[in-house]
Amino acid sequence: MRLLLDENLSRRLVPRIADLFSDSVHVGSVALLQSPNTAVWEYAKTHNLSIVTADADFYELATTLGPPPKVIWLRGCDYRTAIAEELIRSQAIRIAGFLEEPERAVLILRPQ
Repeated sequence: MRLLLDENLSRRLVPRIADLFSDSVHVGSVALLQSPNTAVWEYAKTHNLSIVTADADFYELATTLGPPPKVIWLRGCDYRTAIAEELIRSQAIRIAGFLEEPERAVLILRPQ
């Protein structure tokens, strides 16, 4: 299960979740920093990646266009990288299940 983390999330998150979601990448490592969301969307779609974001715009794209790609929205993500990591780790089974359901477009996660 490959994830593409958008620029609103730290690059440091990729190696911190690599044991759960190997081959995940950050937009900065694929030359997509400051790219329009539609370019990130197309890259994810072409490369079979699911987008992890803190940006509500990707929610809008997902509900308008449908999958692929899928979107995991860390809603209200104004928290530190360690908290984002813990949220992803604590919801890893839920994320994996979501990624296996072809018709679902968006998974919204929030810290407790």
